[in-house]
Amino acid sequence: MGFFSRLEDRARSINSLVCAGLDPHISELRQPTVASMYDFCIRIIEASADLVAAFKPNLAFFTAFGWQGMDTLQRVIAAIPQDVPVILDAKFGDIASTAEAYAKTAFSILGADAITANPYLGHDSLTPFLHDPNKGVFLLCRTSNPGASDIQDLSVIKYQEQKELVSVIAEYEFVADLAQKWNVRDNLGLVVGATNPDALLRVRRWSPELWILAPGIGAQGGDLAQTLMYGLREDRLGLLLPVSRAISQAQNARQAVISLRDEINHLRGTAVRSKSENIETQRDILADGLLEAGCVRFGQFTLKSGIQSPIYLDLRRLVSYPDLLVWVSKVMIQLLNRLSFDRVAAIPYAAIPIATAISIESHWPMIYPRREVKSYGTKAEIEGVYRPGETAVVIDDLATTGGSKIEAIEKLQDAELNVQDVVVFIDRQSGAAQALAQKGYKLHAVYSLKQLMDYWLRTNQITSEQYLAVKEFLISTLTD
Repeated sequence: MGFFSRLEDRARSINSLVCAGLDPHISELRQPTVASMYDFCIRIIEASADLVAAFKPNLAFFTAFGWQGMDTLQRVIAAIPQDVPVILDAKFGDIASTAEAYAKTAFSILGADAITANPYLGHDSLTPFLHDPNKGVFLLCRTSNPGASDIQDLSVIKYQEQKELVSVIAEYEFVADLAQKWNVRDNLGLVVGATNPDALLRVRRWSPELWILAPGIGAQGGDLAQTLMYGLREDRLGLLLPVSRAISQAQNARQAVISLRDEINHLRGTAVRSKSENIETQRDILADGLLEAGCVRFGQFTLKSGIQSPIYLDLRRLVSYPDLLVWVSKVMIQLLNRLSFDRVAAIPYAAIPIATAISIESHWPMIYPRREVKSYGTKAEIEGVYRPGETAVVIDDLATTGGSKIEAIEKLQDAELNVQDVVVFIDRQSGAAQALAQKGYKLHAVYSLKQLMDYWLRTNQITSEQYLAVKEFLISTLTD
């Protein structure tokens, strides 16, 4: 059993995601002595051992007392019941024999079950800590301190093995992606501060299965409801919430832990659902994902309609990004829920995987009109099962002039299907809405191109030159 399987069993068995911090600040001790430090920790352990998923002693406060402090830390860890995991917050980061010595200190001498570590020396610096699947590592990813953005938010160019540019992402996202790949023994998780919910959401997208240690609730200002909404996995686990001062400074430490646990469990009941319903957050993440996946390019391109465009949208790439494709389908489903129809009808070819994902997620049956009618077999013009008189909603990836939508609708109507609405992921705002309206159909879009451009400019993901070129293109297209 890997470390995180053990942690998960513990969290399930006591229904708690609370991690009690053992941070004996000298200002909180009755006297500046190791005896007082030991009593401080034992008081918290005795008050909460049956209520918390884990304990997290901070190495720094013990080393401040020299060798006596280290001896006290060893005694504190030994006093923690065997069934409660101990995470040593040490932020180790070194290589070779030095890393091996740190691993021996943490696991063999002090008796910790897991540690926090710095990833910036690379995978080999973590190997001594990850060797034993029963011992875990929480990798610093996007920390809770104000200066985290100085380095962790820097842009990283992500390449494939063939050196093809894939995307530009934040450094902490790159760490999250690496951690997902490095977690081969079920003993690697991440540290993501609760003070940055947007980063927490992005990390969860990159690492959907990993456990996240999310410091920052309480004194640092992290919002509990947002942290749970963005950090929990779909199974409402995968998130550990360390709390120190709210417990150690409480008049009744046990009651403080009970209150926190109960509040967390109350919010867990709606957190995952709230996340799925938070369409604005999803829209921002999807807009980022389009750039990251290379679905958006800037330059000079000739569109199918013959129009010259300074931007090219290629949503066919979504088939290689299944997580992003699922997000696209979920947001489109929220739009589709407002409409009345019997079946979704995809326009080949880019919309077929999108509509398939929608159909699987929503259980709405799917059909699609063929571009070329088969000259053999059934010679069907419409693939899939349907009945004449039913209403189909047309699904496509993009809308430009509306010509391909009208062609598809005519084929559906020839098969005695009714069409009222067309739903696309992005409206390029090149006349499709007007052309469809003249025929009696209504266009619905998750995004307009202008909305995307405004967001990307506001978040400094595109240049002002790129923004203005697309803006002028949109104006000229509508004028023409």
